[in-house]
Amino acid sequence: MTRLGVGAALVDGRLLRGDVSMAGDTITAVGLPGGSGSLIAAPGFVDLHCHLREPGFEHKETIGTGTRAAAAGGFTTVCAMPNTDPTVDTASDVGWLLTAARRDGIVRVLPIGTITKRQKGAELSEMADMAQAGAIAFSDDGQPVVSSRLMRHALAYSRLADRPIVDHCEDLDLLDGGVMHEGRVSSLLGLRGAPAASEEVAVVRDLTLANATGGRLHLAHLSTAAAVGWVREAKARGVPVTAEVTPHHLLLTDEWVAGQGTGAPYNTDCRVNPPLRSEADRSALVAGLLDGTIDAIATDHAPHNVVDKDCEFDFAAPGISGFETAFGLLMRLVHAGDLDLPSLIRLLTVGPARAFRLEGGTLPVGAPADLVVLDPDAEWTVDVARFHSKGKNSPLQGHRLRGMVRLTMVGGAVVHEALR
Repeated sequence: MTRLGVGAALVDGRLLRGDVSMAGDTITAVGLPGGSGSLIAAPGFVDLHCHLREPGFEHKETIGTGTRAAAAGGFTTVCAMPNTDPTVDTASDVGWLLTAARRDGIVRVLPIGTITKRQKGAELSEMADMAQAGAIAFSDDGQPVVSSRLMRHALAYSRLADRPIVDHCEDLDLLDGGVMHEGRVSSLLGLRGAPAASEEVAVVRDLTLANATGGRLHLAHLSTAAAVGWVREAKARGVPVTAEVTPHHLLLTDEWVAGQGTGAPYNTDCRVNPPLRSEADRSALVAGLLDGTIDAIATDHAPHNVVDKDCEFDFAAPGISGFETAFGLLMRLVHAGDLDLPSLIRLLTVGPARAFRLEGGTLPVGAPADLVVLDPDAEWTVDVARFHSKGKNSPLQGHRLRGMVRLTMVGGAVVHEALR
C-alpha cells in the first residue's frame, strides 16, 4: 500500500483531514490517520472546454503537448472541442481522436463532436453515430448556431443522443466585428466594442428553446452579469441547462486590455472570445458560482503560436493558453476570501463531471486513482517559456501566483510532478 503523504483530501466539496492510500492504481482509503502537512489531495480536475488543435493545427498544439500541459495544470480529464481540420463530424472522426489520444496523450481525452457539419450552421452532424462512438457532447465552439430552427432541432435531438448541446452564445449581428468589451475602456482605446447584449440575446434564445424542447443545453464561457441572471431564472423554472465560466473571466477585466496587469495597452494576449468584461460582470460571475447558477469552471485553453498574437489587436487570434495557470489564478479568489477552497475544487471536479454526466470528479475507494496533490500556499512566477503547451499566449507572464499543482496522477500513474 502506498500513502501520498498529504494532510487532507477534498472530496465532493468536503475537506477530510488525513492521508490517502493506494494499492497499485486503486484508491484504498481516504482520510487515514497520520496525515500531516499543508498538501491536499483532490480528485483530478475535469475540463469541459479545451482546444488540443489536432488534427490540422499542430503548429499551435498537439494532443501530446496539450495533455502534458493539462497534467501540469492538474487536469486528468479534458473535453476536446471539434474545431480542428477536419472538424469532428462523424463517428470515424471521433474514433480517430480517441485512438490518437490513447497513443499520444497522458490524460483522459473525451471528444466533443460538432452540432453542424463543418461548423457551417447549415445541416446537423451525425450526432447519434458520434455519441455511440464516444462523443460526450456537441458544439460548434466559436461558431454560434445562428439558425433558431436548427438549434431547436439540435436540442430536440440531444434527448435522443443523451448528450448536451454546448453553445457559444453570440449574436453576430450585434457583435458587428467587436474585438473587446464595449464600454469606457474600448472608447478610450479606440477599439471596436463587443456589446454585452450580443451574448445576452443569444442566451435568452437558447434558454427559450431548451425549455420548449426539454433538450440538454450547456452554455459555454458565460461572461456577462445579465446572462448569469437569465440562467439563474431559467434554472429556477426547471429549464435543463448547465453553464461554465473560465478562470480569465473570473479574475481579469477589460482594464487588462488597457494595460492593467500587463504593463502595456493593446496586449493581444488579452484578446479572448467572449471578451474580458467589466468589473461588474466579473463580480456577477463569482456570485453565480457561489449560488450554484454556474456549474463548472472550464479553461477554454486556446493555444496559439506567436504569429497569431504578434500583430495589431484587431487581427490577433482570440484565446489564452490556460491549462497551466488555471489553479494558481483561481486561488486568487480563495486567498481574497471570495470563494472557499472546497467550493473551488468542487467546481473543477464533481461540478463539471455532473454537468456532462461523466465518470470521475471524485475520490471513491476502489476507483482508479485520478488525483492531484495541491499546495495552496506555494508561490511561483508564471514563465511562459516553461509551459508544456506550445501556446505561450498568456497575459499572466511574469505574474506571481500562490497555489501550485505538485503532483498529477491518471489511473495511478504519475503524469506530472513539480519539484520546484
